Amino acid sequence: MPDALPPLIALRTFALVAETGSLTAAGARLNLTQPAVSRRIRELEAALGVTLVHRGANALRLTDDGLRYAAALQQAFGAIAAATLALQGAAAPPLRVRAYTTWAMRWLIPRLPRFRTRHPGVEVEVVTSTTPVVDFAREGLDAAIRSGPAGAPPARGAVRLQQVDVAPYAAPGAARLGLGQLTLLGSRVRPRDWACWFAAAGLPIPAAPPLLFESSSLAIQAALEGLGAVISPPGFVEEDVRRRRLRRLSPVLAATGDHYWLLLPPGAARDRGDAFWDWLLDEVAAMPMETPSPPALSSA
Repeated sequence: MPDALPPLIALRTFALVAETGSLTAAGARLNLTQPAVSRRIRELEAALGVTLVHRGANALRLTDDGLRYAAALQQAFGAIAAATLALQGAAAPPLRVRAYTTWAMRWLIPRLPRFRTRHPGVEVEVVTSTTPVVDFAREGLDAAIRSGPAGAPPARGAVRLQQVDVAPYAAPGAARLGLGQLTLLGSRVRPRDWACWFAAAGLPIPAAPPLLFESSSLAIQAALEGLGAVISPPGFVEEDVRRRRLRRLSPVLAATGDHYWLLLPPGAARDRGDAFWDWLLDEVAAMPMETPSPPALSSA
């Protein structure tokens, strides 16, 4: 074994390049420019006397040596992370994430066991709020989820997660009556979702306004009890559909124009949230994709 290892920061830089597949993405994690990341990789290659990365005009890929070295480094850094968590033990506070109630209950929390598998020992505390302002320091937050228009991020540096698309659902017994015979259920937080859906479907908006609940969770529960048809993103009710507790009433999927956004605290305070950020983006990328229906043509 050599007396001296390459600089730890160079090894970490290469491991992040291998993990992200991008000099730019690795630089964002390290608060470095792309040229600075490239320079560290070249210095590491020079120290090792081995080419780790093939550089192309528009992309890079690891060499065979680079792939083997990256796999070993990922195991090593994983062992360091696990040892650090074990050393900190109960003293390490949970990762505190603020989100909307329905998104937390119906999308995030069912997936958290996979985060625990990927990051054993890292606990996630979920708090809910619809307050538009996020004060990371005062609230002690490591990450927050906000919604807003696609072209207007709710904060500088916000990362776009999911487009908010909606479709109608009802319990099987109620679904047999047809949408026109059902009470429309929705949320006061998102009062225009039904109007968006009827416009996308090319149907007139019913004269009777939707029955709006305090949250989408309550509206979904009301639909499960057979009280009417709820408008919801498919991801919120996928388990209920799979277990046949709810049935989708139309193939039309309407884009509301909103997105969910991930916010992290600025500067060094964001380090704790990086693992959550990476995992969350992987979960979103793994979701089945469904393209919203094009706007219906007017009959006028």
